[in-house]
Amino acid sequence: LTASISNMSYGNADVTLGGMSTFNMQHGFVEALVRGYRSGFLKDTDYHHMTQCDALEDVKMNLQETDYDTFLNADSTVTPAIIEARALNKLVTEFFYFRANAVEPLGQFMDYITYEYMIDNVMLLLRGTLSGRNVNELMAQCHPLGMFKESTMRNIPTFEANPRGYADLYETVLVDTPVGPYFQTFLEQSSSSIGAASEVRHVLEEVQIEILKNSLMKLYLEDFYSFCEKLGGDTADVMCELLRARADRAAINITLNSFGTPLNDATMRETDRKRLYPSIGELYPAGTELLCKVDDDVKLGQAISSYPMYHAIFEKFLNSSPEEFSIDDEFYKREVRMYELAFEGQMHFGCIYAYVKLKEQEIRNLVWISECILQRRKDQITNYIPIFSSQAEWRAESTRRGVAH
Repeated sequence: LTASISNMSYGNADVTLGGMSTFNMQHGFVEALVRGYRSGFLKDTDYHHMTQCDALEDVKMNLQETDYDTFLNADSTVTPAIIEARALNKLVTEFFYFRANAVEPLGQFMDYITYEYMIDNVMLLLRGTLSGRNVNELMAQCHPLGMFKESTMRNIPTFEANPRGYADLYETVLVDTPVGPYFQTFLEQSSSSIGAASEVRHVLEEVQIEILKNSLMKLYLEDFYSFCEKLGGDTADVMCELLRARADRAAINITLNSFGTPLNDATMRETDRKRLYPSIGELYPAGTELLCKVDDDVKLGQAISSYPMYHAIFEKFLNSSPEEFSIDDEFYKREVRMYELAFEGQMHFGCIYAYVKLKEQEIRNLVWISECILQRRKDQITNYIPIFSSQAEWRAESTRRGVAH
């Protein structure tokens, strides 16, 4: 299935990356750019200064001394949402600068990075289709890395609720977007007669939107994984490890979030829920076979007990209150460590993917600090996840082990 998606939509690109003596001829400039931009991440001192601020204007002034420079100068007022939007626009500008200098297969690799955000955007627009929300409001919420043709985006929420309208929706979304093959595969699996507009309507209205999103992300992760495997070399080693971690997190979260929903019913656990698990990752296949049988938190912990990296996270979850512990944050911490380590090797594409994901975490940190200042929650303000920090938990743990030996 994964191979057919790749061949159907993206073709068979020349995926020769070259070795130590030839990689830099094609891809060295972009890799050097990304590694140079790494120095722009906020330092421990920058975070310390921001956590001492009493107002968002003070945060703005502190950020002017960093790589963010004057990115907020055009805004008369500062809010967490504005900080997030401007920081995200800065990341998008950097990403497309890298992309403009990329040749194949790096160009296609970077396109794959954007497909995740395209899926998020199309899902947002599909929600608007079903609820009748304003198209301008929907487009303002779309992720800028996942934008596609504006005419298509504006038309999706305007289809009429009749067979012809849903037929047009199918054709526009599935044919005119780069992530169309994922939608087509899902709809083919969900409907015995995909050509009928009424069947498309049934799928979009009856399937919960999050189930649809998880199904599309499963197909995306499997397809991206297959593409990275074909690239080979250090890129395959680094990227496949990162994508396996993403797939494992998805499987655990799908199971955890299904508790208390129809997906946790005995008849659906081993059918509908099982189909949402990616067919990659450390948990696949033995772990996912166990996950599709669990029906509560305790059994979930038992199912992943033979996977130390996940068992430790879930043990903290079981023994803490929601106010004290966020399982998402623990997964983010683990992934930040993996993304940082992706910069340790050379002559591979993994550092580009890692850069985007680390910048996303930095933006989450900025929003968290800003919200804490706004809500006068200084007691929570240090609960961010530092990046390339000498004070990071895993680095401190490694140092302690080194001293002990």
